[in-house]
Amino acid sequence: MCNALTIDLEDWYHGFCSGAQPSVPAEQRRVRRNTELILALLDECRVSATFFVLGSVAQLDPSLVPMIAAAGHEISSHGFSHTLVPRLGPSAFRDELRRSAEIIARQSGSLPAGFRAPQWSLGEATPWAMDILQQEGYLYDSSYNPLAIIGNRRGPRAPFAIRTRGGSLLELPPMVTPSPLGNLPTGGGWGFRFFPLSLICRTVRRLNDTGLPAVLYLHPRELDPFGPRLKLSPLQSFVSYGPRTDAAGRLRELLRQFRFQTLKELATAWQPA
Repeated sequence: MCNALTIDLEDWYHGFCSGAQPSVPAEQRRVRRNTELILALLDECRVSATFFVLGSVAQLDPSLVPMIAAAGHEISSHGFSHTLVPRLGPSAFRDELRRSAEIIARQSGSLPAGFRAPQWSLGEATPWAMDILQQEGYLYDSSYNPLAIIGNRRGPRAPFAIRTRGGSLLELPPMVTPSPLGNLPTGGGWGFRFFPLSLICRTVRRLNDTGLPAVLYLHPRELDPFGPRLKLSPLQSFVSYGPRTDAAGRLRELLRQFRFQTLKELATAWQPA
């Protein structure tokens, strides 16, 4: 069973920003440095990953996407401005999809096959978004997080098809670990660095043993524990950034223990029940 590693390609200041972005000088941007660390690790482990690229980041550094694509990784869409999908509404959402897709196609040579909403902001409250994604030619989405607050804690943990007016779209949720307290965010973000590595490995293994893939995710800033952070409340800061730890060590261990492929490869081969 193959799993998938996904990277939300955004900078440190996109962590808890869901609307207007702060103006950050070029010398304070760290996404390229951190992406190069990720690419080196993936090359070391000979793993291909999926990068959900924020259009505004690709626009600021036009050499970033070509560098990732040249290394053999999939380029998908993370939207353009990091604005939450409900705040955009249908018209602006479609405009952002087209704007980011045009940038990605120009810089990588291919249109994106997949989408991930900023801060998992696509779900039951935005049913129109799936119709738009299908109409714009997307193969899959990876935005339905089965967690409380940021998603649907009762949502499916396995890939599933979403019916739209024009056809179906495959949904590929991120990995969580069921517990008596509810689903734990072990598949990425602060949870990936906070919970024991042994728990994360057991969760991946249990999914694979039942014929299901684990979809892991991280952000470039998670390989930059002492980088800058937005001034947030203690709770917001932890939710957005988590502990000041480096994800590289445990990520390397997982890439060595388990098999991985891109989300597009997984979506193309998947046959949902």
